[in-house]
Amino acid sequence: MENKRLNTSDRLVFVATSDLSGILRDKSFPISQWEKRCHSGLGWTPANAQITCFDTFSDGALGAFGDLALVPDAEMRFTLGQGEDIFDLALGDIRTLAGDPWVCCPRSHARRAIDALKKACGATLLAAFEHEFQIKNVTPRAGDGFGAKGFRDAKGWSGPFLAALAQTSCQPDSFMKEFGPSQYEVTIKPAVGLMAPDNAVILRFLAEDVIASHGAMPSFSPILNPDGIGNGVHIHFSFVNDAGLPLTHDASDPHGMSEMTRHFIGGILHYLDQILAFLAPSEISYLRLQPNRWSAAYNNLGYRDREASVRICPVSTLNPQEIARQFNFEVRSVDAAASPYLAYAALVFAGTQGVKDRIEPPKPTEQDLSVLAEDELAAQGICRLPQTLDKALGRCDHSAAVRGWFGDEFVDLYVANKRGEMAVLSELDWNQKCDRYKDVY
Repeated sequence: MENKRLNTSDRLVFVATSDLSGILRDKSFPISQWEKRCHSGLGWTPANAQITCFDTFSDGALGAFGDLALVPDAEMRFTLGQGEDIFDLALGDIRTLAGDPWVCCPRSHARRAIDALKKACGATLLAAFEHEFQIKNVTPRAGDGFGAKGFRDAKGWSGPFLAALAQTSCQPDSFMKEFGPSQYEVTIKPAVGLMAPDNAVILRFLAEDVIASHGAMPSFSPILNPDGIGNGVHIHFSFVNDAGLPLTHDASDPHGMSEMTRHFIGGILHYLDQILAFLAPSEISYLRLQPNRWSAAYNNLGYRDREASVRICPVSTLNPQEIARQFNFEVRSVDAAASPYLAYAALVFAGTQGVKDRIEPPKPTEQDLSVLAEDELAAQGICRLPQTLDKALGRCDHSAAVRGWFGDEFVDLYVANKRGEMAVLSELDWNQKCDRYKDVY
């Protein structure tokens, strides 16, 4: 039989879900079935949630039974590429056959968290994910931290990468050569609600797809070797009301925080040790979360402090009328081994709880916390965060708050998934562990 090229009108649409480890899993169908699939979706297996980032199965009760549907979201469908390389990508939700959100769908948890904040105080979230990554298959240039040479080394792939992002809801804001060896940072403009973690999912996919097509192999892994520079994901947050007016800033506050902002941050920092397993979910994440690494080792609020877990970001005072719109804070304890949806959901659930309970954050710090004794930190309401994934999972597993936000079934599944991931690494040293994650992320 003569082979016939697939007609453009019948090209495949890839429907993707970002799993518990932030890995994009998908199924596809001919574009002619779009209307049908938007209603019925494609068959999905519950046990897929037990797949670890290393493509092993973790322990769990899902087994071979049950059926679900992966349903595309029409608002998050994009036609990418050009000519013969054109393809369609749609993000989707995992639903029951009755059409309800599945209790273990990461995207649905993010949506619930956003709705919870709206119900609690009428605020709408604006957020942007700032990603750091390294090119792992090139010889780094010496003496090129924040340098022009490394920026020019990226000219072959940086333009096409940013152009690909602009074909989606990810509107590029900035791109730079970072401090680390062959390390770069890309930031996209803030987006409303669920689109913010959606954009993080799309950005990571396009980095792998576009940058690799130009011969450079990006890695978003939290750290490429034990003594190396870490790669973080900084999530910037602000709030607006239904009229689009800013709610994050208050000029009368010494650090510019509105009351709602203060309590939202207070909730994040109060529960940070309990949600850290969602934000820094790999064993090697904790090589990065150390003092003096410009990451986050304590549950502190920092003012112009890049070692704080939550940092109040500086804004330009050249136009005083724009300060309230520019004012934002960033969470710095996240990395790209995390599902964007679960990291986002955990932070928003914790922040919303802070708003409900009027939790005050510790006073903003402007000092090196690593030189303080434990009792000195405690006097400021600050503590050291869990220093291993095992300890972070234990805090998550035993947290009544986390189980209340996500549900017992999901928390049990997530903890089992991560412990299954750890089992794969149990006989490896730290260099070998870094190598395994470097190839996954």
